[in-house]
Amino acid sequence: MNIRYAFKRSLPVMAGYLVLGMGFGILLEANGYGVWWAFCMSLFIYAGSMQYVAVDLLTGGASLLAAALMTLMVNARHLFYGISMIDRYKDTGAKKPYLIFALTDETYSLVCSGEVPEGVDKNRYFFLVSLLNQSYWIAGSVAGAFIGSLLTFNTSGIEFSMTALFIVVFVEQWKGTSNHLSSLIGVAASLVCLSIFGAERFLIPSMLAITTALMVLRKIPCTKQAEKGGDADE
Repeated sequence: MNIRYAFKRSLPVMAGYLVLGMGFGILLEANGYGVWWAFCMSLFIYAGSMQYVAVDLLTGGASLLAAALMTLMVNARHLFYGISMIDRYKDTGAKKPYLIFALTDETYSLVCSGEVPEGVDKNRYFFLVSLLNQSYWIAGSVAGAFIGSLLTFNTSGIEFSMTALFIVVFVEQWKGTSNHLSSLIGVAASLVCLSIFGAERFLIPSMLAITTALMVLRKIPCTKQAEKGGDADE
């Protein structure tokens, strides 16, 4: 029951990760790094868009400091993901380190969307979804590197595939909920920060703005409920 449910839920991610992983593998091979690089990076780094960026860092000879700062900029959103997962992952025991490591955008979406049905162990579901998603990414990247070693073609623009996946995830989240306020806040904050800070520096300010706005909105209903409760007690 656990594995079937996790596999069924992760099918959309599989479709995306196999294609996007292949794009990464092809790009890696085109820059002179083979199948083993693709396998090890997807196994030990497993950072999606950051792996695409890492290809440029490798080929450009970037320093460790530059690589660390770039990683922080690209993956800063995971700081906020992690905070929101503290309660959800608190009873996962020995699985917790891997669950933290394997928390990608798509895994976060699956773990947070809806309640786990009766008969499915919640913590085991979290683990299986995380493991399956990484397996899809590894398989795609290795296949892409292998294909890239056999075929030669222009890889310009292939890195846009990660942006395409984020758009698909956003659309699915939009269609799956009736309240679009959080999505609208995310889009508005990102556009404002993009216009103020520019494309190279807008990510962290936009995440801070989104988090602040959502925290404020979260407190408003609680305050109203408390006021209603006070009136009732009187």
